[in-house]
Amino acid sequence: MIESEALPTMFVCDGCCCGRTEKGHAEVPVNKLKTTWKREKLDKKINLKISNCLGYCSLHNVTVLKNKNKKTWIGKLSSEEHYKAVIEWAENVALDGVNAKMPNILVPHLFLPTEM
Repeated sequence: MIESEALPTMFVCDGCCCGRTEKGHAEVPVNKLKTTWKREKLDKKINLKISNCLGYCSLHNVTVLKNKNKKTWIGKLSSEEHYKAVIEWAENVALDGVNAKMPNILVPHLFLPTEM
């Protein structure tokens, strides 16, 4: 069994701006993500961490996948389809590891923190 620290981790921001509907941002479906992670047994292959502020608040609803030494950042997640794609991405990572394909709907949401 892989140690939990060695597993890839999906960090989903639900902090000061992300998910705050009163600030005009889409809600982060925290309970749905947690439920799906358990139901699909994703928690055995990829950690889910609901995080406080990850920074990059101008891109509200930020998620970052840490897989080995690589971090992949996405922001401006605003629909149920985006979060379904995050789940699909996690399933791909669970199967294919670092070579996992990101769903096409998420590609336009990629950003590099160094460019911010």
